[in-house]
Amino acid sequence: METKSDTLRDVIKETVRHHLTEENGLALGQCLTAVGWVGGTLPHLYEDDGMVEISMADVAGGGFAVGMALAGRRPMYVIRYQGFNWYNSPIIANYACKSKEIWHRPCPMFIRSVAMEGAIGPVAGSSHHALYYRMPGIKIFSPMTPEEYRITYKEFMAEDDVYYVSEHRGAYTNDKELPDILKQNPDVVLFPISITRFSAMEAANALEQLGYTVSVAHVFRIKPFQPSVEALQNLKHARYGGCVIDDDYPDGIAKSLACDLNIATGARVHALGLENRSAGFAKAVDNLPPDSKKIVAYVLDTIIVNGKER
Repeated sequence: METKSDTLRDVIKETVRHHLTEENGLALGQCLTAVGWVGGTLPHLYEDDGMVEISMADVAGGGFAVGMALAGRRPMYVIRYQGFNWYNSPIIANYACKSKEIWHRPCPMFIRSVAMEGAIGPVAGSSHHALYYRMPGIKIFSPMTPEEYRITYKEFMAEDDVYYVSEHRGAYTNDKELPDILKQNPDVVLFPISITRFSAMEAANALEQLGYTVSVAHVFRIKPFQPSVEALQNLKHARYGGCVIDDDYPDGIAKSLACDLNIATGARVHALGLENRSAGFAKAVDNLPPDSKKIVAYVLDTIIVNGKER
């Protein structure tokens, strides 16, 4: 009889439990022990166990986390909506990320930043990992699978750096790994990030049915960006180049990684992300990440129609 596989939600929950009960760590954030326990990703532990409820003053939360990190408690700072990093990031980016380099005092912390979309307005929604991307002293991961999350935590515990972990609620039920799919001499190579990885897989299948050969090289490590040698070689031989796909605005990480890929391979690499507008609270004015249909249309109408064969 087949055994049930752990979902990403299960792995995150167990990781937090282990961190608090076995590693003397802390978890802090707003409304952790209520409203679904952050999408079911937290164990039912409380303050005596290291689960710290903090006030709704977003700007202060980052400061509390930095203090805990300097005290050696390796806090997991849970930011329930990634857009709230506009308030939470200043002291993290300007103190925690610089402490090791300037004062030779590491400030290791694990920032669990949770993204979601759909009728939640112009601030809370989508991923905002680009906010931290330009700053030195931070590593950025976007694990969408159980094993990727385990790897992220293991590396965090072996190092003394600030980790920004870009999660997405849409991936919490996923129990499958997402290995690269590299086709020989592809027409296009897709480099999707975060929740767009699932849509990119669907888009690749749809494009294959139209007669195109499409590779998918998943982006899990955002900073430092570490595409495999095989993925770079695949892109180098792609007929029309590639595309970095993100659920953040493209004027940031997507275009930066596209530039890195272009320099490394000489291929023409595009960037696709959120539309350049603010989201509203109603369905008609949402700003959602590229779905499979949008990716297919972009590949056909922009990359292939306007591209030059190599």
